[in-house]
Amino acid sequence: MHIPSADTKDQEVLTFQEALVPRSEDLWDREKWIYVPDFYCDYRYILGTRGKKPLICIGINPSTASPDHLDNTLASVQRIALYNGFDSFLMLNVYAQRATNPDDMEKELNEALHRENLEALRYLLSLCPLPPAIWAAWGNIIEKRPYLYGCVRDMIRLGESYGAQWFTSGKRSKRGHPHHPLYLKKDSPLDPFDAMAYCNEFLKEDDK
Repeated sequence: MHIPSADTKDQEVLTFQEALVPRSEDLWDREKWIYVPDFYCDYRYILGTRGKKPLICIGINPSTASPDHLDNTLASVQRIALYNGFDSFLMLNVYAQRATNPDDMEKELNEALHRENLEALRYLLSLCPLPPAIWAAWGNIIEKRPYLYGCVRDMIRLGESYGAQWFTSGKRSKRGHPHHPLYLKKDSPLDPFDAMAYCNEFLKEDDK
């Protein structure tokens, strides 16, 4: 269980580039795992495994998972990635603040944290063979905070600049949102997802 100790704007939050610099002892295999930052704190940019054919998964926000200690959601992400022919997974989230209960997420967007989270996505896109594969997996929890819609919009647009191919797994919700990985059956295929159409339908902020 993780309850945020404070809003991230009231903490010293590392930029993504700063967070890439190793700071903790090697408590896990760094040739296997990507973990940014590499210590447990109130935010997490990336958790995943290294490979030649990774699947980027975008959830809603991180909880307690860390290398060699995946929670049920991350275990499902890894299982679905391998089932669909990928050799690794790279977990990013719509918002980087840790909170086991999404109701504990901060009420207001920390724009600096969001900006660095986009840098984390850019970094992952650069690691992937073209076109990068992105699994949209944020579920109805996107509705918990109004600012999450804008975060998704920015990620979709960034992915578009890399020619990303988007996928979902399982049926979309009645509200039209991508299925969360926690509740998927063991063998679940990935299906094409028109991320820009989703953006235009649900994310009402248009270019002006």
